[in-house]
Amino acid sequence: MAPQKVFTLSQVAQHKSKTDCWFVVHGRVLNVSKFLEEHPGGDDVLVESGGKDATKDFEAIGHSKAAQNLLLKYQVGVLQGYNIQDGGGGKDDPPSPYKATKGKEMSAFVIKDDTTPPKFAALLEFFVPLLVACFFFGYRYLSRAANLL
Repeated sequence: MAPQKVFTLSQVAQHKSKTDCWFVVHGRVLNVSKFLEEHPGGDDVLVESGGKDATKDFEAIGHSKAAQNLLLKYQVGVLQGYNIQDGGGGKDDPPSPYKATKGKEMSAFVIKDDTTPPKFAALLEFFVPLLVACFFFGYRYLSRAANLL
């Protein structure tokens, strides 16, 4: 494997705009400029982390394995002081957090909260106030007619 380009944090800090966004995750320098529009959380999240070490932010979100594998796609080098091998992921080559685990992966499901009212409810919302108004004006008309007699 060819040696990777080494960057300092000050070099990475120069790339923090929407057109040129780099940051560091686990010692990997990533150029995510082309990924900004595709990011599910929006481009602002990535631009906020641009130019700095975003490892804590990345881990706090709990990204999927697919997102973790994207790190390799957008990697342009390593941060100075890090030695990243195929299996490594940090200073002095500690084990990578992205190795496949044999444990169960958490699955999620969504409960759809369908709170659309029935069709007759829309009719009630229209006709009940209309009936109240009709009774009011009818009572007023009849009570006025009774006073005239």
